[in-house]
Amino acid sequence: MSALVIGFEEVDSTQLLLVGGKGLHLGELSKIEGIQVPEGFCVTTAGFQQALEHNGPYHALLNRLTMLTADNRDQIDEISREIREIILTIEIPSDVVKEVTLRLSRLGEELAYAVRSSATAEDLPHASFAGQHDTYLNIIGKESILQHIRRCWASLFTERAVIYRIQNGFDHHQVYLSVIVQRMVFPQASGIVFTADPVTSNRKLLSIDASFGLGEALVSGLVSADCYKVQGEEIVNKRIAAKKLEIYGLKEGGTVIREITPELQKMQTLTDEQILQLARTGRQIEAYMGCPQDIEWCLEQDIFYIVQSRPITTLYPIPEANDPDNHVYVSVGHQQMMTDPLKPLGMSIFQLSSFGPRYQAGGRLFVDVTQMLASPESRDKLLHTFGQHEPLIHDAISTILKRDFIKIRPRNDKDTLSPPKNNTDMSSGLQARSEIDPAIVPDLIKNTQTSIETLKQTIQTKSGSELMDFIQEDIQELKKILFDKQSSAVIKAAMDAALWINEKMNEWLGETNAADTLSQSVPGNITSEMGLALLEVADVIRPYPEVIDYLQQVKENNFMDELVKLEGGREVQDALNDYLSKYGMRCAGEIDITRTRWSEQPAILIPILLGNIKNLEPNAGIRKFEQGRQEALTKEQELLGRLQQLPDGAQKAKETKVMIDRIRNFSGYREYPKYGMVNRYFIYKQALLREAGQLVQAGVIHEQEDIYYLTFEELHEVIRSRKLDYQTITKRKDEYKRYDKLTPPRVITSDGEIITGEYKRGDLPSDAIIGLPVSSGVIEGRARVIITMEEANLEDGDILVTSFTDPSWTALFVSIKGLVTEVGGLMTHGAVIAREYGLPAVVGVENATRLIKDGQQIRVHGTEGYIEKL
Repeated sequence: MSALVIGFEEVDSTQLLLVGGKGLHLGELSKIEGIQVPEGFCVTTAGFQQALEHNGPYHALLNRLTMLTADNRDQIDEISREIREIILTIEIPSDVVKEVTLRLSRLGEELAYAVRSSATAEDLPHASFAGQHDTYLNIIGKESILQHIRRCWASLFTERAVIYRIQNGFDHHQVYLSVIVQRMVFPQASGIVFTADPVTSNRKLLSIDASFGLGEALVSGLVSADCYKVQGEEIVNKRIAAKKLEIYGLKEGGTVIREITPELQKMQTLTDEQILQLARTGRQIEAYMGCPQDIEWCLEQDIFYIVQSRPITTLYPIPEANDPDNHVYVSVGHQQMMTDPLKPLGMSIFQLSSFGPRYQAGGRLFVDVTQMLASPESRDKLLHTFGQHEPLIHDAISTILKRDFIKIRPRNDKDTLSPPKNNTDMSSGLQARSEIDPAIVPDLIKNTQTSIETLKQTIQTKSGSELMDFIQEDIQELKKILFDKQSSAVIKAAMDAALWINEKMNEWLGETNAADTLSQSVPGNITSEMGLALLEVADVIRPYPEVIDYLQQVKENNFMDELVKLEGGREVQDALNDYLSKYGMRCAGEIDITRTRWSEQPAILIPILLGNIKNLEPNAGIRKFEQGRQEALTKEQELLGRLQQLPDGAQKAKETKVMIDRIRNFSGYREYPKYGMVNRYFIYKQALLREAGQLVQAGVIHEQEDIYYLTFEELHEVIRSRKLDYQTITKRKDEYKRYDKLTPPRVITSDGEIITGEYKRGDLPSDAIIGLPVSSGVIEGRARVIITMEEANLEDGDILVTSFTDPSWTALFVSIKGLVTEVGGLMTHGAVIAREYGLPAVVGVENATRLIKDGQQIRVHGTEGYIEKL
């Protein structure tokens, strides 16, 4: 067997680097009993490397290409073109020519062949590279085949392929190309089988695209294809397309496009029997390959030939259940405003801090709500809760319930969730939490602070396994605080009061979302205070132009070392240190302990501080808080005055005043438990990184951050044993990169089907971008589409449009006029703070960061819940 040319039947599963993704899969397909694969061979990457090994100009250009980013389009285009010109004129090594000639003589040199690119970074589970490299059909004759081998090699350096590699983190030096030479099939029909539905991700629903002639017509978008859906042994849906054109091969070589006769254009491409036969073939290939497949097929003389199969890279993984029953999973990340993947250490510590089972999939956590949906009582409660706070999840679950996907069980006294109470029942709503004393809030806060101070002192004395045991014990203390009954009662009282106010003021006065104004500038909200406190830091910096100039140049996190040398530098340093001592444990995605905190990377705050200095006047924080407080007080007096004029007005005003006081007294506390949790996480993290430093010194890991890719239990064992298979770290890093590209669903079933909910409102403008209204008001301004806080460059009057916001984003809220997010609910952090700051806000807007362009003028309707482009 030659290392330069390998027949499909000779390829084994270890040879990805020799034959590339396509070649590897064709080798696997050729081994499946009953699967027809047209004969062929691979010109391996060894031949490609040998051809260019001593080509100095090629390597010089490749080195230049490696220095570029995806934004350097002109240079990429120029250098790539020069590399392609070199490859198209190189001499193919004589050993390669000899082997290709031998293989063609065995298969039939007079036959037509498909010559196809197969890169080593192609058709992989995490990167398909689909369409990035060239394929040539119906190539006849040895010399023509050899020339098209060069063309395939050259296609490794098309502009699109180069940019794709840059964007996906592949080193140009480490990606090589094999070329497949495969006997040409001249099909009556061709197409693609997806063994999982590409639209819904349902693993039990197989999808077939089919059209007449060669598959290039379908792949290139030249024609619309028939689409057949198959579940089990049943065709459950058929869409017959008008197929006006087809591509077919010429006897002398090459291909041509021709029109399909009118009587065939709307004819079903495959018979029902052929559809089911092809579906069975797809399932057989999927079973052999071990994951859902994207399969290219051709039908020639009523025989199905398989010419390619690759993993479907876009499917979201399914949370794993311990039984074969149907399950429904709801995203935890959409509740926590953190839809990025968590690293293994962050995942395991967050799970240890939670009650109840959580299921992992794609680096995110999900809750199995199947048992709650199976009980009529708990189902109603769950739907009621989501209906109030997460309408998209509510609608998705309602869609599932209509299908009888979850079997209802008879009423059972063991059901843990009671039926929903009617929020409009004033007497029960008032009595239920009338005993809560506002004085309990400072007591709860003091208890948390005392516990954190004790933790800071004690953890310093721990190391090794003793440290890990101590952290595990302290997490139990954290859980007691997070799920304290008094704490939960305070939060629930504020939420119920806001809902009561909105419902009753609407019923009695026709006033919409009155609680939004009443929630402005409530005392004691640690998250909103954090944003206002940053304005105070900006005020300290403001009088010192030399410091401002210096901060505008800062790139590194050790900038405070030089800061003290400037006039006012000491004062600014003290102000920043004071701020970080109270809020430095915060960051975007803070529920993941591995995320970089502000104290670790304080430069994150500099653009926000500079923006505050530029856009806002001195003492803006004090004025902003007082303005909100006055608006809330004015609204309270207005509502109570209007209620007094109604029949039974004195009683209504009295009950309303009780609810307003609950909003004012208790709403601020809602943010504190999470603040306490994040405080503890940062203390744990600092201690764990000290241990990681010991592991680096011992040569167990390469860098401290490697521990982020171990679970808490695995890290405990590594610290104890001082042993680790480093492949675990490498594998987990690759997994994390793959998960980071996935968009997590709000709701997913055990079939893998992603159910997307819809907002049910028909009275809005036809071009409205619809979301969930969470903070009242209407505002117009420039949309600033920002994905990470580091990108923040806001000006006065801007409207922030982003994927999600957690408490760390509050620092930006002080300088914006409105908020739009893709993720969020009525009581998530962004919504709560938007109401407190008086910002019109719409959340849960699907694809907001794609539908709204950066810099576009928009109008945010925070009361009705939609956005208009102006």
